[in-house]
Amino acid sequence: MNRFSWSEAAKTQWDEKADDWHAASKNNWTKGSRKEIVPFIKQYIPVGSVADMGCGDGYGSLLLSREGYKVTGIDLSKEMIDKARLYEKQMQSNHPMFLEGSFTNTSFPEESFDAVMAINSLEWIEFPLDGLNEMKRIVRKGGFGCFAILGPTAMPRINSYKRLVGTDVICNTMMPWEFERLATETGWEKTAEKHVFKRGVDPQMLKDLSNELKQALTFLTIFMFKRI
Repeated sequence: MNRFSWSEAAKTQWDEKADDWHAASKNNWTKGSRKEIVPFIKQYIPVGSVADMGCGDGYGSLLLSREGYKVTGIDLSKEMIDKARLYEKQMQSNHPMFLEGSFTNTSFPEESFDAVMAINSLEWIEFPLDGLNEMKRIVRKGGFGCFAILGPTAMPRINSYKRLVGTDVICNTMMPWEFERLATETGWEKTAEKHVFKRGVDPQMLKDLSNELKQALTFLTIFMFKRI
């Protein structure tokens, strides 16, 4: 019996999903659940070098690059990186660079970036702690990390369900409060947080809720952490 390889399964599945992901990516970043991420980054992270960890088809990297950031994207999926590199050709200057590989074990020197962003990517690696430690290694002291974690109302609750019956899956269902604790224990300090709610959540009902209860309703929680 062949032993399950998370990384190989992840590479294969994301290669297969690349076309569908790419078709929806622009809308997700400009009108959908990710539309608040670039403004959030601009609010807290000065223009500088950013590593986009798990960059997918690279559209988020492209948007950051247009705001003046020097972006390097890395993703396990060759098909995703091939699509991301099409954006390189569209850029006249300050274009992002895209690399195929695992972001839990990169070849970047220590403290080589001013910031990292990991948008819904930590949930899709076998050991999220390894990803956080690697990102801490490559970000300079005092630099930033923008992390987006899919919340309880989003798809990971379906993607990872079969683990309960012993099926091999490539998704870690990670709650926002679990991620926050993991990041804090790894040496990151939270500086800000923003919530994206699933359609149907009435903003009026949120006013008097604690932060923990707001997280429990989220489709997406966007965190800003500082590397200490």
